[in-house]
Amino acid sequence: MNFNIYLDDETGQQLNQVAKKVGESRNALVRQAVSEWLQRHGKPQWPDEVLTFKGLADLPPFEAGRDRLKPSPADPLA
Repeated sequence: MNFNIYLDDETGQQLNQVAKKVGESRNALVRQAVSEWLQRHGKPQWPDEVLTFKGLADLPPFEAGRDRLKPSPADPLA
C-alpha cells in the first residue's frame, strides 16, 4: 500500500539524518516506526503473565466467596 505523509521541516531533517546514519531508507524507518507503534497500541492485550496466571495454590479462588457477598442496594449511591 502506498500513501503520502507530510512532516514538518525539522522532523523531516531528523529523519533524513537518521536514515543516512543507519544506512536505511526513510521509507524503511517510517515502516518500522509505524509497525512498532501498532504492536504497542493496535491491539490492547493483557500481558502473557496475566493471561496464564492460574492463581495461588494456598489461596481459594476469588469466585469462591461470591455467594457470601451482600446484594447490591437498590440505590448504589445510598
